[in-house]
Amino acid sequence: MTDRAALAAETRLLAPMGEADLDAVLAIETAAAAFPWLRGHFADSLKAGYSGWVLRLGGEIVGFAMVMAAVDEAHLLNIAVAPALHRRGLGRWLLIKVMDAARQAGLFSMLLEVRPSNLGAVALYQDLGFVEIGRRKGYYPAADGREDAIVMQRALVETQA
Repeated sequence: MTDRAALAAETRLLAPMGEADLDAVLAIETAAAAFPWLRGHFADSLKAGYSGWVLRLGGEIVGFAMVMAAVDEAHLLNIAVAPALHRRGLGRWLLIKVMDAARQAGLFSMLLEVRPSNLGAVALYQDLGFVEIGRRKGYYPAADGREDAIVMQRALVETQA
């Protein structure tokens, strides 16, 4: 069985993130991001009532997402998959499941920021129907100063004409 086929055969589970998951989440974040969130960012987000999600593959946490609801919109604050498992469809699966959860919670759209230099993420978001609605100048820390953010949005529900 190929690596991709073995990965597809493993059980994927989206589960709410809890305090007990933060060590695994932080390990993924630290490995995946040049300027990672700290443990306190995740803990504070959970305490504030944001929706934290973990992707379990064969029982192991291999990805996560943090979403804030504001009025009728979901704001994707952070999402990552363990770097060893990149380019295998897990990020796409995770994002689709998180969008489904936001839709089921009655939210009408999802907003996110992404680094223009993160070409893989930009392509994934575009492929899933996100469109650029603006830019935030100097939003992200970068090795040479600051990097802009592309602001993207996608409807979660179909509107009636």
